[in-house]
Parts: sequence; structure tokens; C-alpha cells
Amino acid sequence: MKQSAYKEAGVDIDAGAALVERIKPAVKATNRSGVMSGLGGFGAFFDPKAAGYNDPILVSATDGVGTKIKIAIDTGIHDTIGIDLVAMCVNDLIVQGAEPLFFLDYFACGKLDVDAAAAIIGGIAKGCAESGCALVGGETAEMPGMYADGDYDLAGFTVGAVERGQQITGDTIQDGDVILGLAASGLHSNGYSLVRKIVKETHNGDYHAPAPFDSSQTMGQALLTPTRLYVKSILSAIKEVGKDGMPLIKGIANITGGGLIENIPRILPKGACAILDAKSWDLPPVFEWLASAGKLEPADMAVTLNCGIGMVVIVSKENAQIISEKLTSTGETVREIGYIEYSSGSDAVHINHLENLGR
Repeated sequence: MKQSAYKEAGVDIDAGAALVERIKPAVKATNRSGVMSGLGGFGAFFDPKAAGYNDPILVSATDGVGTKIKIAIDTGIHDTIGIDLVAMCVNDLIVQGAEPLFFLDYFACGKLDVDAAAAIIGGIAKGCAESGCALVGGETAEMPGMYADGDYDLAGFTVGAVERGQQITGDTIQDGDVILGLAASGLHSNGYSLVRKIVKETHNGDYHAPAPFDSSQTMGQALLTPTRLYVKSILSAIKEVGKDGMPLIKGIANITGGGLIENIPRILPKGACAILDAKSWDLPPVFEWLASAGKLEPADMAVTLNCGIGMVVIVSKENAQIISEKLTSTGETVREIGYIEYSSGSDAVHINHLENLGR
């Protein structure tokens, strides 16, 4: 089919080529040891040995950003949503002790807006650079009829590596182990269908209005605060090892969809229960506002949102201070938020003072 005919059908190949040229510098800035090919090929080669691994186990993850994208579309703020995409993927790798090595993205739209797409992919490149992860390729799909003009969707794919025997699985978690909570940067990228419903009910969906929980920003700016990237701090803490050469950290959970209630059990051995104290950390203002404006019960908050805790780290009591200080030294805000107790009960997570998470 002739290019002009394809353009008449709604697909602009020239715009796609222009986008590739625009993003090349940002993509190049993510290059790291192990990358064996440049942008534009049919596939990307990566050599784990060149990245410093002797006997690596590969770990993969894929994710999206959900309806947080709709707020980016409605506000025209596109430069941070790509950071969210990277964070949602690489934060899932590091909980297993894996270093993110490379990343690919899928960007789909109805009509390609080169400026918006360049900002989006620029955010992806920034997230990759901050995670030490190479952006080795991706796909830009222009699909008229599938998406309205201005709408788009994103998906991310990442592969990491961990030396054989160094995986973090949660298998060694014991009674009395300490639960550390790492502060979130905000809502991260979960619960936004509920968030958008509340904004529609309270502000008629106006994301340009001042945020009631942060007078320095509009609602849209505040709600688009990107997901925190925990890669460098977690990888640094994992290097703290015991006499057996194994990481002092026993288990890590990324608090995404499902909140504290559903994510912590994913790393717990059978019979282990995480006892949390909601008084041990302050509920950030955005969560306080959502709980009040949305008339949300504390249990709804705990199973839907991260409630200010973006990552959970489990260590033995004697190593808790070492890991806490290490994480703090790399920029994390760390709180001791609970402990592990083996129980015959059915609940894998119990939250004391649950009322602190609601209205």
C-alpha cells in the first residue's frame, strides 16, 4: 500500500520516523554494559556476562500504568507517566533480588502526536537511566479506530538478573522478624479508577483546580507525581550479606494494586502473618483527603492503596538497624511498621490501629 494511502487511512509513517529520531538521544543515554545492539533493529542483544554476571538467573516482569494515563491525557502532562511505567516494572524485579538490565516499551495511540510521544518516551528513558536499566527498544503503534485522538496506552517489559543462589524468595522469614516500610512518593500507579471517581464527584473532574491536599500544585500535577523508583537503594541494601554470603534482607514486597493486605502475603511462607501497626507511620495528606472525600473505610484503603508505604522489607531483628541505616543513607524514608508472627489464623496480614488509615 502506498504511504500516502496509508496516511489517508490514519497512519502517518513519517511521524513515526520523526519520533524515532527525536527519542534517540534519550535512549542512548540509558546505554549500559551488556547492551550489544542499537535502536532500530528487529531485536536487541544483551550479554549478561558483559554486565558482570557469572551464573545469572533471568527475572522478567511486565506491567502498565492503568487509568493514571487518563489524567495525563486530560491535563496534557506527559513527561512523568513514562517514569511510572518503568517503576511499575523494575520495582517488581528488585523484590526478588534482581538487577534490572534492559527495558522495552509498547506505546499505542489513535493518532501519533510526536511531541506528546517524545515526552512520554523521554520519561521512560529517564526512569530507565535512574534505574541503571537500558532502554533497548519498543513499539509505537498508531491505530486509528482503536483509540480516540489524544488517547494512548502504555505497557512495559523488563528483564533483570540475579546470581544463582542469591534470589530473595521469603523462604527464610521467621517468627519475630521485623517489617520495615519504605515511604511512597504518593499514590504510585494504583487505585486511579477510584481516585478519578472521587475527583469527578468532588471537583467535577477538574484536574486544573488547586489540590486540596497540596496548595502548591493543581490536582492533576499532584496526582501525577511519579511512582518512586526503589532500584538503587534496594540493590545497595541487598549487598549487605551475612557470614553465609546471603543477603541480610529476607523478603521484599512491592505495594501495588491490592495494597498492603494483598501484596505482603505474596512473600510470606505458609503460616506466617504480618502484624502491622498503622500508628507507626503518618498517612500522607493525599490519602487523608481521599479517605475523607471518598468516604472510604480503613479496610478499603488498606486493600486498594499503598497508604504511604511503597515497599516493604523483612529482616531479622538483629539486622533491622543495619538495613534501615543502609536504606536511609541511600535516600529512603524508613519506618519499622511491624513484625512477623506465625499463627494458625487465616489472615496473612493483620493491621493494628487500622482506623489510622481511614476517615
